Amino acid sequence: MATTNDYIEFVIECLYEVEAKIRYTKMFGEYCVYANDKPIMLVCDNTVFVKQLPAIAPLMEGVRHGFPFPGAKPYYILDIEDTDLVNEVVRLLEENTPVPKPKKRKSKKE
Repeated sequence: MATTNDYIEFVIECLYEVEAKIRYTKMFGEYCVYANDKPIMLVCDNTVFVKQLPAIAPLMEGVRHGFPFPGAKPYYILDIEDTDLVNEVVRLLEENTPVPKPKKRKSKKE
């Protein structure tokens, strides 16, 4: 089951207090959410997943884990409605996640 448009809009609404530029992109029926152009969460099957980084481990103690897609490493499942937790997790993820390097375009062969 793919994430619904209503759910991704709900997730974005829950991030209104975050002090970062938030955007999202659709990928294969699911979504990646960015803070200041850094990928901070995946929204898959109407569930919010965040990477298991050491910076957020103390905050996420006892939180459920899951797999956003087959073959993925385990991610934390974030309670998007817990505003205080969400704000702190997003802040720490944004601080500890690099901006992705631009992909090099393949040159056309003549």
